[in-house]
Amino acid sequence: MKRGDGLYQQYLNILREELRPAMGCTEPIALAYAGAKGRQLLGGLPESVTARISGAIIKNVKSVIVPNTGGLHGIAPAICMGIVAGDADKELQVLSQVTPEQIPALQEFMDRVPVEILHADSGLSFDIDLTLTRGREQVRIRLINHHTNLVYLEKNGEVLLNLPVTEASEDHLTDKSCLNIGDIVAFADCLDVEDVRATIGQQIACNLALAEEGLKNDWGANIGSVLLRRQGDLLSKQAAAHAAAGSDARMSGCEMPAIIISGSGNQGITSSVPVAVYAKALGKSEEDLLRAVAVSDLVTIHQKTGIGRLSAYCGAISAGCGAGAGIAYLMGGKEHAVAHTVVNAIAILSGTICDGAKPSCAAKIAAAVDAGILGWDMYCEKQQFYGGDGIVTKGVDKTVRNVGRLAREGMRATDKTILDIMLDEENTRRC
Repeated sequence: MKRGDGLYQQYLNILREELRPAMGCTEPIALAYAGAKGRQLLGGLPESVTARISGAIIKNVKSVIVPNTGGLHGIAPAICMGIVAGDADKELQVLSQVTPEQIPALQEFMDRVPVEILHADSGLSFDIDLTLTRGREQVRIRLINHHTNLVYLEKNGEVLLNLPVTEASEDHLTDKSCLNIGDIVAFADCLDVEDVRATIGQQIACNLALAEEGLKNDWGANIGSVLLRRQGDLLSKQAAAHAAAGSDARMSGCEMPAIIISGSGNQGITSSVPVAVYAKALGKSEEDLLRAVAVSDLVTIHQKTGIGRLSAYCGAISAGCGAGAGIAYLMGGKEHAVAHTVVNAIAILSGTICDGAKPSCAAKIAAAVDAGILGWDMYCEKQQFYGGDGIVTKGVDKTVRNVGRLAREGMRATDKTILDIMLDEENTRRC
């Protein structure tokens, strides 16, 4: 790969598309965005709301606190705060301008306006379909496949937007089939860091700030703080603790933005913060850090391309593998080292389930970062897992494809069972 050629530009485009700011967990924020878009189209507050939502959205919204709602969690508060006070033009930062005076208006609206929540069994993992009604006026908004991908708008029977509905999670995004470990390392080697300073630099700054907030104050189960206090003498545990702390804050309603990857703030945090912690401790330059995080981000995206944006497979595991790859690169490892780190890490924790966004995501992030770093440590000690060990196949990119197959095909029934358990009356709180 050479700087400025077509493949180099394609990799830059992928990073620029994926690294986006978002305030709050992205699935409730997508609901808030749809709600805000609906009010914008309706021209005022509705008198009733009907939400048809896929199971994966329900799973990822049910237990996470929605920012700027006074500590509320779940589907109805996310949609309603978007309607009451959201700014649709800010997309994934739709709730960033909510004022303290607007928070009581949310509860008043929820007490007055019925919100019907239905499970949309469309076959799509990401499907948000809202209908807002006021008198004789009615609007409908539909998002599919990723968080701001509007495919349908209708007002009073007039169709304003009607795009084809596909099962492709990468609708209208740069083709990611070009990603492979060899070219990812070659891209980092020839990277002009000025090309990513704005995007990856913002990712590092925002996500480190979230990590510091998570360590400083009481958020969630305080996984980051627990790790630092109990095991913080090891650099690897410091890296895991900082990544976990960012999730501690984010899953519990912190109003600071994260820079996301593959639609996930937790993945954006996990792929960047551990590499930054290592770089600071080892005195690495900013250029070294930017190149290493580019490796981590692209390795994460490479894995998620086959898995899909929402799955029964925990996305933090992919980002932990990415972090291990980024740390390997930061430490001077090249393609061989990065490839072995990724394969080792995949072998350790593949199959960890996603049972929705919630405080325990921080603990999974800590485990994922541990696995990524262990993958690198194994390489340094000339140890490895071999093709035929479980889902590991000879060749890192073939192993990555196996993970995608496992998540897409093997875990479909798992995803349904997880949702059934989460929605069981004995285990669920109000959605």
